[in-house]
Amino acid sequence: MTFVPFWGILFLGGKLLKRYKALIFFFVFILFAFVSSIPSQEKAPIFTIEVDAIINPPTAKFIMDSIDEATQKGAQCLIIQLDTPGGVLESTRLIVKKMLSSHIPIIVYVSPSGARAASAGVFITMAANVAVMAPGTHIGAAHPVSLGGEEGKESKTMAEKIINDTVAFIKNIAKTRGKNADWAEKAVVKSVSITEDEAVKLNVVDFISPDLQSLLAKIDGKIIKFDGVTRTLQTKGVQPKPIQMSWREKLLDIISHPQIAYYLLMLGGMGVFFELSNPGAILPGVVGGICLILAFYALQVLPVNYAGLALILFAIILFIAEIKVISHGLLAVGGVISLFLGSIMLFHGPEEYMRLSLTVIIPAVLVTSAFFIFAMTMAIRARLKKPTTGLEGLIGETGIAAVAISPEGKVSLHGEFWNATSDQSVEKGDKVQVIGVTDLKLKVKKID
Repeated sequence: MTFVPFWGILFLGGKLLKRYKALIFFFVFILFAFVSSIPSQEKAPIFTIEVDAIINPPTAKFIMDSIDEATQKGAQCLIIQLDTPGGVLESTRLIVKKMLSSHIPIIVYVSPSGARAASAGVFITMAANVAVMAPGTHIGAAHPVSLGGEEGKESKTMAEKIINDTVAFIKNIAKTRGKNADWAEKAVVKSVSITEDEAVKLNVVDFISPDLQSLLAKIDGKIIKFDGVTRTLQTKGVQPKPIQMSWREKLLDIISHPQIAYYLLMLGGMGVFFELSNPGAILPGVVGGICLILAFYALQVLPVNYAGLALILFAIILFIAEIKVISHGLLAVGGVISLFLGSIMLFHGPEEYMRLSLTVIIPAVLVTSAFFIFAMTMAIRARLKKPTTGLEGLIGETGIAAVAISPEGKVSLHGEFWNATSDQSVEKGDKVQVIGVTDLKLKVKKID
């Protein structure tokens, strides 16, 4: 066996390199391009949603759908940017239940400066895996608001049951997330509120962040234990992707506001009343019907006092009755009073956003009452006005005797010939006036 010296191998390799240099460089270039085309491991996306309204069923559905969407798209977390005066307890329970059972971390960020997490916002913030507040924000006042407007008529025992149940609910949330359960109880029972600095000191939220990018930087590398697993957030350099409300969700959210629902109820009543007082107008009836349907949808998701709603509907009935029964305005006055009282009683809740202020009620009642009275007056005038069409509309009209009438004959009226009768002797060409109509036969009298 013959061995080639090492220097010989180098000499031979050098000759081969010179001969196939172009080919070798080509294969090296292809290999480099292939390696660089292999994608590096990307960080999971981060999604954000903005909740800056009352917590109601449409808002609850939007939050729950957003959690599902973020989970399906493999998000590492969902950030809820929260600014709410509160909302309905039933909707809050649905949101919290979804957050506690979520398969991805939920971060609640009370922002921007000046925002608040009041009432229902306290439950949502404390249910987050990470709770953050912006400077100049506050949290608290978690008194329960239920559907149906029951608080105004419920017994003291029932009120205590609702509060005790709500206290147990928020304490369980706080213990699950390792937050201050004692303060959470005070937020429900005593409606206490605190600033962002106090919230951090009392272990109500985790930390303060001036903006979203600062928040992402602070939670980068944070280990979150939930759902039986441990997850490390990798948020550095990740651009959050917003999830927007659909037009349908926005519409339902808007009409679920107490003030909008009240206006829809007023407009619906006016439209239906106008159609009943002026049959055949069609458009007012259609618009009124749509407004009433939307109003009733909103009323079923708001804390409504049904006695107030009944008074408003009774007012509309009184206005309609005024058209049929002349009461010299007594029914109309009763309608105005009933409308005003019903408007005051319609919504009942401990928070201002769940009630109608007098600055809303008084102008609405005045405008609505003025419309009803105007339409009612026009309808009464039309009913009392002498007919101007049909056979009865011929009474009082004048014509010419086409032939002598003694006692029967014919008259020319508006270019048409009519059979006529008269108690007087009427010669051909005499001017006559219609004083009655019977079976297409005119009764006339001679006039000078």
